[in-house]
Parts: sequence; structure tokens; C-alpha cells
Amino acid sequence: MKIHLVINNEIETTEIHIHAKEYNEQIEQLMKQLQATQSPTMINGYFNQDIHMLKVDEIYSIYAEGPKVYLQTEEQEFEAKKKLYELEAQLAKDFVRVNKSTLINLNKITSIQLATLSSTQALLENGVSIHISRKYIKELKSKLGIGKER
Repeated sequence: MKIHLVINNEIETTEIHIHAKEYNEQIEQLMKQLQATQSPTMINGYFNQDIHMLKVDEIYSIYAEGPKVYLQTEEQEFEAKKKLYELEAQLAKDFVRVNKSTLINLNKITSIQLATLSSTQALLENGVSIHISRKYIKELKSKLGIGKER
């Protein structure tokens, strides 16, 4: 892999261009890392007719129910106007998908209960227990830095 840096004081904003022969796992990981560094600190959530600016670190989980996506905080739930996959990409640094319809804040996990693979649960600081699908357990363990070391 070659890395080139061009400094130009006429450029207004930093741009990153990736030139590759093919899209592969290495490119995907690089893109995820770059996107993770761009994580916002605030997200807008909607409750009734009000727009609330929520700090990302105050959000425990994000889940989809039908066509709507909700942001769960300590006090209440807010509706998000973005799709779950958009929030997943935007918040990749702090959140991880644990099942088809739920993202959880890595910093809000108090424990992972590994009863059996089909009933693995994450317990969050607010006391909510969230099911973890087998499909997503590996990525969760990786982001938390737990599991087998090679």
C-alpha cells in the first residue's frame, strides 16, 4: 500500500481519496477507521414537535422498530430521522451492531452474559438487557478487545 500526502494551503477542507484495484476487506477496514474518526458529538433526536440535540455519549442504544429509528437515553427515547445503517456508519467509533435492528454504545455496556450463543445478552448501564445475535458477537468482542488472542 502506498500513502501520499499533499499539503496545499489553498485547500479549504481535508479530503481523502482511496485508489484501489478492487474493494476488499483491507479497504473496508480502512474506510471504517477513517469514518470512525469523523464521529459527531451531537445527534438530533425528535420528541413530539421538539428537536433535541443529544450528546452521543448520552445515547445507550439505537434501534429500529418498523420504519422508525429510535435513540434511547437514560430519560427517554427520541426518534431519529436517519436510517439505522446511516447511524451505524456515522457512529462506528462508539457504537456496534448487536442484532439486525439494534446498535449499542460500547461505553454503556456493563456486562455481556454468555449463557448460550442463542441467548447472549448485553447489559447496559441503564439496566436494559439487549439480545446479541450470533452473527454480530465476533465484531462486538473485537471492538471491546475481548476473546481469543492469536
